[in-house]
Amino acid sequence: MRPDARGDGDGWVECHLGHRHWGLFGAAGLLLHRPGVDGSDEVLLQHRATWSHHGGTWGLLGGARHSDESAVTAAIREAGEEGGLDPADVDVHGRYDDAHGGWAYTTVLAAADRTAETRPTGRESIDVGWFATAALPELPLHPGFAATWPQLAHALRPLTVVVDAANVVGSRPDGWWRDRAGAARRLVAGCATLATDGVPGDEVPDRLDAAGLSRWWPRVVVVVEGAAREVADDPSTGRVEVVAAPGSGDDEIVAATARAGAGPRLVVTADRELRDRVESLGARTVGPRWLTDRTSGAEGSSDLPV
Repeated sequence: MRPDARGDGDGWVECHLGHRHWGLFGAAGLLLHRPGVDGSDEVLLQHRATWSHHGGTWGLLGGARHSDESAVTAAIREAGEEGGLDPADVDVHGRYDDAHGGWAYTTVLAAADRTAETRPTGRESIDVGWFATAALPELPLHPGFAATWPQLAHALRPLTVVVDAANVVGSRPDGWWRDRAGAARRLVAGCATLATDGVPGDEVPDRLDAAGLSRWWPRVVVVVEGAAREVADDPSTGRVEVVAAPGSGDDEIVAATARAGAGPRLVVTADRELRDRVESLGARTVGPRWLTDRTSGAEGSSDLPV
């Protein structure tokens, strides 16, 4: 943080475990990922000023939270103040809360492309730089980051939820057959809420959340077919992509799952044959009830910056 812009969260506090931490209201840092030129994973790290706590080590851009901001907002603000990052270049997809008994450090996981500009812009940064994840063991890492990195490495890429729209819509006898396009639009609207509000880590299927995240903000792909194809021509819904299947809906769902790449993937369908096909690609599957339980009557509790 700039010397002339101290926040009300600056200060030392002792947690219930007797440890001393910086940040009266907790602290947050940004773990930003981008693909390397060779297909490897790269993360952005800060070389901490020698006068700072654990000075001279490499860690996340971050710092103390203000009393009136979320952990996500704090992490992005600190990354701008210390690393010159433009918030528009940051796409948040997860958070990990490291609780210490009355105090917590939140790691905000996000993605950027190779055009994102970074530079040391605060007095707390000697330098900032992108590092291949394979090179991290060779660096003198901040001890807090070093302790959580083995878990966080599993969540560098966002969760992609692929939705079999025909199967989900058809799972509820609410008159969808009279207006398939309208039913698909309602589903897409619910998926937009899911993408914005996110999914608690303990509500994703076993073995999918190896990192133990407290919340995922997924990328959602809704595959429509038949009379619902026209929905793909509607204006963009932000974090939701609507894909019209040119032929078989199942084939397009398999293709969308493959396009999602190496990150965690969850396919929403009750079709047994389709579940076998996408699970052979390494994806996990859930039935329509999982999605409808999370998109019906949502309250809108996102702490993503708007």
